[in-house]
Amino acid sequence: MKTKKTSVFAITTIVAMLAVVSIAGIPESNATKSQMYEVTITNLTPGQPLTPPLLVTHAENAGFFTPGEMASDEIQQLAENGNAESLIEMLQGKPGVLDIVQGTTPLVPANDPGETGLNYSETFTVSAESNMRYLSFASMLVCTNDGFAGIDSVKLPFYKQKTVYAMAYDARTEMNTEDFADIVPPCQGAIGVSSDDEGTGASNDIISEDGIVILHPGIMGGNDLLESVHTWGNPVVKIDIVRIK
Repeated sequence: MKTKKTSVFAITTIVAMLAVVSIAGIPESNATKSQMYEVTITNLTPGQPLTPPLLVTHAENAGFFTPGEMASDEIQQLAENGNAESLIEMLQGKPGVLDIVQGTTPLVPANDPGETGLNYSETFTVSAESNMRYLSFASMLVCTNDGFAGIDSVKLPFYKQKTVYAMAYDARTEMNTEDFADIVPPCQGAIGVSSDDEGTGASNDIISEDGIVILHPGIMGGNDLLESVHTWGNPVVKIDIVRIK
């Protein structure tokens, strides 16, 4: 049985979109109590494009994923097909969430020659408050079945700056078949690999797993994905945080 999923982002159409979308901001009356931060997300992988980053500032216990626990339906959508819409909707109604910022363009691998017109690094501005000074982040590793990069509830620095690193996680909502037929279509075009498989925007119950978030084992290279092209070493993302206000 196949369940229809929300359409994946289209690499070819979002290349021209350069603006960052701020989805949830602080009320104007609280502006004087806020701290502002610049957060730079850098793709460190040699062969994995990342979907547009999703950054959230929140209270200590208001993150959206926890390693070792069940992946939510919203994390499944992000990890399997790069769709962050349902996760954003969930966060907008969640107590303790302050600011939600999502990029509009994917981040290419660090060694990309630049022919795509995309960057491997991008800087975002987020707000925080005294009781909401935690940052979480997630992006899909595009050329995986259900892999994503993320940090869970990292405390923002009160002064100066801080650098943290995001690991690659496996949502374990789908087996790692490494078959283009089971992976979102943008993977092939983003890496420049041709195939007769069109990819898919549907979940397949036959290859579902237990849904417990774990560190991703990496690319084995036993099918369409190539260890020499698509693999990585942890960490996969560098996150530089600087307080600007």
